[in-house]
Amino acid sequence: MTLFLVQHGKNLPKEQDPEKGLSPEGKKAVEQIAGELKSYGVTVNEIWHSGLKRARETAEIFGAYIGKRIEPISKNGLAPLDDVTMFDPEPEENIMIVGHLPFMEKFVSYLITGSPEHSPVVKFQNGGIVALDKNNETASWFIKWTLFPNIY
Repeated sequence: MTLFLVQHGKNLPKEQDPEKGLSPEGKKAVEQIAGELKSYGVTVNEIWHSGLKRARETAEIFGAYIGKRIEPISKNGLAPLDDVTMFDPEPEENIMIVGHLPFMEKFVSYLITGSPEHSPVVKFQNGGIVALDKNNETASWFIKWTLFPNIY
């Protein structure tokens, strides 16, 4: 089982959209990454998101690109400042989680090091993916790969 952790795409400023939905640039970058993921044949069984508009829109784009049409699910505990130690995904299938900073960086740090305070173990980008897998022998998480819109 793999966890695909995604930071939402770049959003509009609050002055343009009070709910801070995706900007045209953000949509384009997420579509690019989703297309790459599809071309690699990556499969995801569920997509979870924080419920905030920018995360929901990002999750919907990934859901439309990955294999069969996947309806994203809003989950509690994924807001930007939520406690990462309280969120415990132990999926038996591949799951994508779309969220925000600082939650995503602290969550990766927590899974890999056991402490969210070692953040960041990896630096996220808007629309980027960090794929984590679990070593069954040691029960420890590791970064399997990353895919970002930019290489810098």
